[in-house]
Amino acid sequence: MRIAVIGAGAIGCLVAGYLKQKGEEATLVGRGPSVKAINENGITISGIRGNLSVHVSIAETLNYLPELVILTTKTQDIDSALADSTHLIKNSLLLTTQNGVQADKIAAKYLPVDKIISSIVMFGATNIEPGKVVHNFEGSWIIGSLFNSRPTESLLSLSLVLDKAFPAIISQDMQGMKYLKIFVNANNCLPAILGKSMQEVFSDLTVSRISIAIWKEAFEVFDKIGIDLVSLPGFPVENITKFTSMPSAHAAEIFSSLMRNLSKDPLYGSILQSIMRGKLSEIDYINGEFVRLGQEHNLQLPLNKVLVEMVHEVEANHRFFSKEELIQRTKELV
Repeated sequence: MRIAVIGAGAIGCLVAGYLKQKGEEATLVGRGPSVKAINENGITISGIRGNLSVHVSIAETLNYLPELVILTTKTQDIDSALADSTHLIKNSLLLTTQNGVQADKIAAKYLPVDKIISSIVMFGATNIEPGKVVHNFEGSWIIGSLFNSRPTESLLSLSLVLDKAFPAIISQDMQGMKYLKIFVNANNCLPAILGKSMQEVFSDLTVSRISIAIWKEAFEVFDKIGIDLVSLPGFPVENITKFTSMPSAHAAEIFSSLMRNLSKDPLYGSILQSIMRGKLSEIDYINGEFVRLGQEHNLQLPLNKVLVEMVHEVEANHRFFSKEELIQRTKELV
């Protein structure tokens, strides 16, 4: 299968590298610095599976007809990525990998919905320097359709290819899983606001308590709206229901312990990684999605709203907040 991976960040490089290592015909589409670095030195992957160096062809624009497109840009970059390539991918299968629930809707402006397969990435990676990736932790690759709940031949064929890189699981309820994944990612805003790794940030119990408050606020809104969350491999819905029902101080202690031991390498989260590379983050599609859903139903999420605003301030001013500033801005909301 001829595979084009559009987006040469952490997930794009990791996926392209592992698929190429397993003999798949994978190429990358990326921006100038990534194209230069990867053309010169290939992709270097370190971390949980050891060290790997693999040569993957990369260009700034797609220049052939792929059978599969794996879209690994941020959600806000989907329009430009697909608009430039529509004439080449109109008959391709497109796999989205973005956090949140908006990516497939945006992709549907360019391709028929029966060509779009959604996915949830449960593995983690870090990419600060072009072409160099740390594979932080393992996880499955969940695939399915937001437009058709029944497994198709395309899904089955795709699962066999993706399984070469990560265990592929077919889901018949992608939307419920996608919403739960937003909860998984919702605390990434705090490392982005403070400019520190997850391990550093969540070693602090006061900050970990803010994390629990993020979940509690959003979970109450989901409960009122009637949106059902569906368990993810390794992250059951009960993780949210238990954390949001126990006393905040106790929940913060447990959460802090889990996050400190998530990876032996520093883990920054996708929001902070974007900021560190001088790009806009996907905050509007994570915590911002909570706020948007609330507004649609005349429900307020003041804590998540403030945290979205703080991330945007970091993006605009190129200055991280101190822990004291974060606590001051959120103290009435936690």
